[in-house]
Amino acid sequence: MTEVRVRHPERVAEAWQQRRTRELVGDDGRLLIVAADHPARGALGVRDDKQAMASRPGLIDRLVTALERPGVDGVLATPDVLEDLLLLGALEGKVVIGSMNRGGLQGASFELDDRFTAYGTAADIAARRLDGGKMLTRIDLDDPGTVATLESSAKAVTELAEHKLMAMVEPFWSTRRDGRVTNLLDAESVIKSVAVASGLGATSAYTWLKLPVVDDLPQVMEATTLPTLLLGGDPTVAPEETYASWGKALTLPAVRGLVVGRALLFPPDGDVASAVDQAAALVHGGAA
Repeated sequence: MTEVRVRHPERVAEAWQQRRTRELVGDDGRLLIVAADHPARGALGVRDDKQAMASRPGLIDRLVTALERPGVDGVLATPDVLEDLLLLGALEGKVVIGSMNRGGLQGASFELDDRFTAYGTAADIAARRLDGGKMLTRIDLDDPGTVATLESSAKAVTELAEHKLMAMVEPFWSTRRDGRVTNLLDAESVIKSVAVASGLGATSAYTWLKLPVVDDLPQVMEATTLPTLLLGGDPTVAPEETYASWGKALTLPAVRGLVVGRALLFPPDGDVASAVDQAAALVHGGAA
C-alpha cells in the first residue's frame, strides 16, 4: 500500500469511483458496522493496553478479517483507514461511513471543541460515493467548545440530507472529572443527549443515532423515533455479558443494529472472526 501511495496516489480517487456499492440496508432493515475511527483522536487503547491500535498493519488485518465475515454490512472509519481498505479491495459491496469530526483529541483541553478534521463536509463524502458521515457530538454545559461542535454537527446533518446520505450522530451528555471528559450514561443524561441530537439540522429525514447500551435502554429509546445503532465502547466486561446486553437491546423496535470497534476487533481471546460472527448472528439472526 505504501508503494501505491508513493507512485500512484491517484489510484485512491479512481478506486472510490470504481467501487461496487450497495443499498444502505437489506431486507431486514438492520446493520452491523465495524468501527475504526478511534486512532485519529489519539485513542489507541483497548482495555489495559494503551497501544493496542498502534500497529496500522495489525489494525487493517483485523478489519479485513471482520469485513470478510458474512453478516458484516460495512465499516466506519477516517479517510486514512478507509483508503487502506479500499486499496485492498475490502470495501467492495460494503456500506462505508466516513468519520467527520476527529479534532477533539482525547485528553486535550479543547477536546469538546470537536473540529471536523477528517471528512470535513458532506461534499467530501458524496464525492467519494460513501454512504454517510458520522459525527461525535458531546454536550458539556460548562465547556464553551460544545456550541461550536453542535453548530458544525447541525450543518453536517443538513448537508448530508441534501445528498440523501446517512447522518450518524453520536451524542453524549458529558462533563469533566479530574480534568478528563466523562460521558454520563444514566438514562436521564442519555435521553437529554438524544433530544438535542435529534433536533440538529434542517431535517432529520436521514439522521440515525449511535447510542451506548445503558441501563433503562427501553426508557431511553422512548425518546426518539430515529433509527438507532448501538455502540460497543471499550470492552471492560466479559464478552458473554456484552453479547447478552446487545441481544436484549436489539429487541427494541428503533434499535437497528450495532456499530462496534474494539469489542470485535480486539476480543480477549484474539479470535476476531468468532467475535464478529456472534455479533452478526445477533443483528441478522440465522440469515447471517
